[in-house]
Amino acid sequence: MKKLIFALGVLIACGMFTAFTLMAGPFEDVISAIKQGDAASLGKNLDNTVEINMMGKSNSYSKAQAEIILKDFFSKNSVKSFELIHKGGQEGSGFFGVGTLVTSAGSYRISFFLQKKGTTFVLNELRFENK
Repeated sequence: MKKLIFALGVLIACGMFTAFTLMAGPFEDVISAIKQGDAASLGKNLDNTVEINMMGKSNSYSKAQAEIILKDFFSKNSVKSFELIHKGGQEGSGFFGVGTLVTSAGSYRISFFLQKKGTTFVLNELRFENK
């Protein structure tokens, strides 16, 4: 009985490790790009169509348009820091993150969503809210 419980514990731990490892790639890339204010790096993870909500104005953009909008935002708002407050999701559907971005022009609450597309995860929604 103890061996069975131990084996189940190991399987559960391995499953959790695998889920966090899969999330680490693009998820950590998005966080790194936000911390650096790097629209080009962020663009590498964008889906073909991305919904961007900036201070209440929401629209869907192509990958190229979204990258231009993000480049403009980061050029006007020099990043000082980014702190991830919460992350979650499931391997089969997607992941999300919520954090606080401090820039030269003010603080923002950022939410982002990664959705599984094929074998990878792509960034399909970004929200910037004044804090």
